[in-house]
Amino acid sequence: MSTSENAAWPRAFVVDLNCMSASMTRPSFEGIHHLKFAVSDLNRSLDFYERALGAKRIDAFDHYDKSGTLYAYILDVPDLGTHLELRLDPHLAARHGGFDPITLQVADRANLAAWIAHFDANDVPHSPMLPAYVAWIVVFEDPDGRRIRLYTREMHGPDVAPSEDARWL
Repeated sequence: MSTSENAAWPRAFVVDLNCMSASMTRPSFEGIHHLKFAVSDLNRSLDFYERALGAKRIDAFDHYDKSGTLYAYILDVPDLGTHLELRLDPHLAARHGGFDPITLQVADRANLAAWIAHFDANDVPHSPMLPAYVAWIVVFEDPDGRRIRLYTREMHGPDVAPSEDARWL
């Protein structure tokens, strides 16, 4: 922007980049406030995340529009480290089917085996334990087809080829 163009801008919006220090650091943030998943049916998704992850709805945080219509639940998910919002948006939920927006870390293959037993006992659709690029993985699917991955911190060597299971990866 030339000097003559600067004159047209209110003084508060003009920034002299020449006086900004090269040692400036970016501002900080404190972590992830919450995750948000678009869903096609709030109650069906709530039931699923309760069964799959042991989530608990925080009724006091329910979201309502101006007409009083409920459009989102906030869930507390054990070990997630943040809340999960289920936001009613059937169109967007349909577009997210098959996508895996989040990968959760677990310790090892024994932990994945325990998750598989948990999913089986709670009718949660999931993959078998699969070798991924550097570790093992189990993928489960919510009612809208969104996939969530459980990935081990335990790694395998280069002698283990990654799965090519197109259904889950």
